[in-house]
Amino acid sequence: VLSRYENQITILSDYLEEFPETDEPVWILGRQHHLNTDKSKLLLDVSARLWFTYRRKFSPIGGTGPSSDAGWGCMLRCGQMMLAQALICRHLGRDWQWEKHKKQPEEYHRILRCFLDRKDCCYSIHQMAQMGVGEGKSIGEWFGPNTVAQVLKKLALFDEWNSLAVYVSMDNTVVIEDIKKMCWSPPQSSSTAHSSAHLHRSALGWNKTPAGFCTGWKPLLLIIPLRLGINHINPVYIDAFKECFKMPQSLGALGGKPNNAYYFIGFLGNELIYLDPHTTQSFVDWEENGTVDDESFHCQQAPHRMKIMNLDPSVALGFFCKEECDFDNWCSLVQKEILKQQSLRMFELVQKHPPHWPPFIPPTKPEVTTTGAELIESTDKLFELEEEFEILSV
Repeated sequence: VLSRYENQITILSDYLEEFPETDEPVWILGRQHHLNTDKSKLLLDVSARLWFTYRRKFSPIGGTGPSSDAGWGCMLRCGQMMLAQALICRHLGRDWQWEKHKKQPEEYHRILRCFLDRKDCCYSIHQMAQMGVGEGKSIGEWFGPNTVAQVLKKLALFDEWNSLAVYVSMDNTVVIEDIKKMCWSPPQSSSTAHSSAHLHRSALGWNKTPAGFCTGWKPLLLIIPLRLGINHINPVYIDAFKECFKMPQSLGALGGKPNNAYYFIGFLGNELIYLDPHTTQSFVDWEENGTVDDESFHCQQAPHRMKIMNLDPSVALGFFCKEECDFDNWCSLVQKEILKQQSLRMFELVQKHPPHWPPFIPPTKPEVTTTGAELIESTDKLFELEEEFEILSV
């Protein structure tokens, strides 16, 4: 039944009205397009975004769980799309474009491998569903925007390659002090090293990795869960909500309708533009050389649109700040374009940690232990222990 339902959605999508002829600009994740002059560039920009949909025939989640996420995994797929956009900006840049059958850089395939439907991929449907259990969600249960944000925050702690700092705001409040504390946390564990490094980072700078990234500031994925009304979105928030898609740091928004999630990437007038995960495709694995047959991971048709007033009021905004200056610029834009012009604010941006809140402690990768023995994470360490044991035995 689910399969027939998803096939109907796929068929109907082919008959959806394409973009109308209009002089109004289209905004896609911080980029402005004009339909009258560069419609093809707009469609290329949309198709470059990684598109994650329902999949079937993957290995059962948890060994005995579902082998398809059709009917329940749409918000998880939308969370994957938002995170994937952050990783593309981090490694390839916002201006990167995807073209069918064109050879792509290794970083692109490595990003895609993070999201394949395998239990050993860091942001797979398996990892997200099982991490959701800790958030009170059973495997196969529908997630809301805030739950998927919390799951991504936890999974990112285990992702050393991308090394993201994921901040999920509380109580509609973004705290600048907490974000800077989290993003400037150096690899040293001692508090003395932290304060010393933080104090001298501006004067001395930081060594850069071979990829050219600063080892001090961790690229920031900022997610702001919001409730923009009670049963329907309050019209007072519409202009501010649209303004977020204009920001160069924009990763769009998670939301949709009850039990029906979409990944919103822009707007035209009073219509939101979104990628729809409600199409069931077969599981795709990577090739022996590490590349991925990626055609099914890009939406190659005009994207869907819906009226903003039809949006469920529960949403989550996403932003990516690769460097500290990007975050500072985002704060300035929020003050100028959202907070100063709104009588009823969509969210708050404050400099200092609220005194009545619990102290902010940057999240760290949890210590993983086995029964009776500490988990050894590297074979090098294992070999060192074996050599020591042999010496002690002698």
